[in-house]
Formats: sequence, structure tokens, C-alpha cells
Amino acid sequence: MSAPRVSFEFFPPQSIAASFRLWDTVRTLAPLDPSFVSVTYGAGGTTRKLTHDAVATIGQNYGLNVAAHLTCVEATRAETLEIAEGYAAAGVTEIVALRGDPPKGADRFTAAQDGFASSVELIEALAATGKFTLRVGAYPDQHPEAASADADVDYLKRKIDAGAHSAITQFFFEAETFFRFRDRCAKAGIDAPIIPGIIPIENWTRARQFALRCGTKVPAWLDEAYAAAIRDGREDLLSIALTTELCTELREGGVEDLHFYTLNKPELTREVCAALGVTPKAGLAEVAA
Repeated sequence: MSAPRVSFEFFPPQSIAASFRLWDTVRTLAPLDPSFVSVTYGAGGTTRKLTHDAVATIGQNYGLNVAAHLTCVEATRAETLEIAEGYAAAGVTEIVALRGDPPKGADRFTAAQDGFASSVELIEALAATGKFTLRVGAYPDQHPEAASADADVDYLKRKIDAGAHSAITQFFFEAETFFRFRDRCAKAGIDAPIIPGIIPIENWTRARQFALRCGTKVPAWLDEAYAAAIRDGREDLLSIALTTELCTELREGGVEDLHFYTLNKPELTREVCAALGVTPKAGLAEVAA
């Protein structure tokens, strides 16, 4: 089996220490020749300027294809489209278009005055410019705000029909979760690429808490495995083994692209990629050094 195509998600830095972690992460993973990398927004759009700066720097200094996250949170339509135009002017042609999480302290998303009310509206407006390749989010496990799993699929179809070119999923822990979701999407007439999102678990306690907040199902066997691994000091080894196994099962099921949520901690992602046969490309290591 050939090596998969890979892509990586980074967080924009909010401190000097975080800046070092981001650039160390980019330097570590850039030689793996990702098909693209994405840079997130903080909750409530709190890192909008930092995201723009990180996107521009990664694109200019590392020659990577960068997809900038863009959300509807706390911005007017005009302000949001102005940000998009700034990306286009900087040579960024890919956007991950999302509704976005509510600002800190808010229970639910509320559109800003004169702002986009949904990701579908945002996608339609960005698609109308003709300047971007648009990626969107997808949810193999039911989104906490969705009425049902089928409602998640229906909404994804609306986003694709609005102009999105592909989708990246929320992370999940079992390959069968993705395969069931993929089957539902195909049944609904969705033929755009759906890229599984993978999280190499650096800290099980935090990863579990995040999973529960975003509706990702946590299988009992995983709790048991990490309880034993943490007790024996083998958490990283277990994470590499389980993530590699998950990716291998996805590959055997026909998946060609894998998107890694790096959390700006590249070591586990690099180890998993190596196990999958994704190795540094000649010439790129020198550029990224």
C-alpha cells in the first residue's frame, strides 16, 4: 500500500512560547510535503489577526499550500469578506469556511448584526467571489447542536451545494465511525471528497474532555487502554500505535487523504506519519531547516 496524502492543522500563537511551538511544528512537519496545512481561529474569532499573520508567514517562508480558517463569529458580512480579500491578496486561495464556536461565556452561536447567520451563507458568499477553494467541517459523530445524525449529513450537503469543494471531519476514535458516515453521505448524494480528521492523542484526559464537548463518542475500551498506559508510563507509545492502526484501517477502506490535528505538538504526528510510510522529501528538509 502506498503512503497516504497528508495535511496538518496548526494553531496561531498567542504568546512568545506558543510562537516557538508553532514554528517548531511547521519546521518538523513541512518536510513531509503535506497537500495543505490549515490554521485555525480561536473560539469566538479571538485569533483573527494572529491567524492571518500565521497563514501569510507559513505560505511565504515555507512554500506550503495554506488553508486559512474563516468563521462567521462577531463580524459583519463586510468585515468577513474583507478578511477573505486580504487572504486572496496574500496569495492564499484555500479557506476552511466554518460557522465558528460561540464567544467565551456564550451558550450558543448568535449572528453578529449584519453578519453571516450560518456557514452556508458564508460559503455562498465566498464561492461567489470565484477566488477560493473551500473546505468545510463534517461530523461523523452527531454534532451537539444537530437534531440527528441524518441532520448532520443533510447540512453537509447544503454546504457542498453552496460551493464547498471538500470536507474535513471532526476527529473520531474508530474507523467504522467514519465508514458509516461516508456511507450516509454517499446515500445523500454527496460526492465531494471527505477527509478524515485524525488526532494523535498527546494527553488522554484533555482529549477525552474535548471529545465529549464536541460530541465525539468515547469507546469504553479506549478508557481502559489509556488507564493502563498512563499507569505504566506508555501513553505516547499507545497513542502512536492506536493512531497508526486507525489510519491503516482507513487506508484499507479506501481513504487516500488524512488530516492531522497537530495541536502544535508535532512529534506524535511525525511518528505516525513515519509508520504509514510518509517520510521527508528530498530537498524539503533543507528548506524547512
